[in-house]
Amino acid sequence: MADSGYRLVMDAITLLKKDHQTVEKLFKRFEKTGDGALAERREIVDQIIEELSKHAAIEEQLFYPVTRATIDEVHDVVLESLEEHHIVKWSLDELEHMDPGDERFKAKVTVLIENVRHHVEEEEDEYFPKVRAQLGRNDLADLGDAMEDAKKSAPTHPHPRSPDTPPGNILAGAAAGVVDRVTDTVSGIAQGGVSVAHDLIARFTGRARPRTSPTGPPAARKTAVKVRTSASDATAKAARTGKATVRSATSGAKATRAAAKGASTSTARTAKAGAKRTASTATGAAKQTAATAKRAAS
Repeated sequence: MADSGYRLVMDAITLLKKDHQTVEKLFKRFEKTGDGALAERREIVDQIIEELSKHAAIEEQLFYPVTRATIDEVHDVVLESLEEHHIVKWSLDELEHMDPGDERFKAKVTVLIENVRHHVEEEEDEYFPKVRAQLGRNDLADLGDAMEDAKKSAPTHPHPRSPDTPPGNILAGAAAGVVDRVTDTVSGIAQGGVSVAHDLIARFTGRARPRTSPTGPPAARKTAVKVRTSASDATAKAARTGKATVRSATSGAKATRAAAKGASTSTARTAKAGAKRTASTATGAAKQTAATAKRAAS
């Protein structure tokens, strides 16, 4: 694919390799720790968890779906990589809640390191060369830009039960990455994320890209536009997919709020009725006690 010019930016493959180098340094630090360095091991593993969680998120949200849709030779590699991610995320989830003094803590980290190193070797030796051979520098630069943006709001903890393919993983990843944000913002990030992936796929494959606009409340539209700055316009199919995803998510959020409100009202009514019954019972008991005492006195 021809390039229009060289861009001094970090392309997608360089970004992922940089992540690999970061976690490898953490692995080596852990391997040098002694059995008594429990606090240091906990700190290192917490950093490993954060780095691998963000790395897995941007690969699953953008790098895997974009390269899988544009390069035929990587289909099987992507599926294997997703399964390897799944195993790693379960290990990270267990380590996050395990005491560093546990007799299996070091063994679990050691197995995690072995799995990740194997995964990295396959990606760098087999997967990345195929991607670089098919995509030009500008395409890889655009994909790298989008991945850097996605990394800013990526989850910092493992979520092994969450979807790992679009559009479900983008919505789940946005929700996990901004747990304390409002629903409109989460929907906007998800909508923009879906658009970014599809926009890149459309441009790399030369498909038509009619202009589309984000939907929903102002906050959602504003966030979606911000997230989408690294990509071109989406295809009609991408627009329908993105809108359907956001409508479903928004509808689900509204239903949840309505259910919660209804449950709260019902609980309040039940409590009020119960209080009245308790008060009535107490009053009756008091009267009966007073009458009994009066008869006893006479």
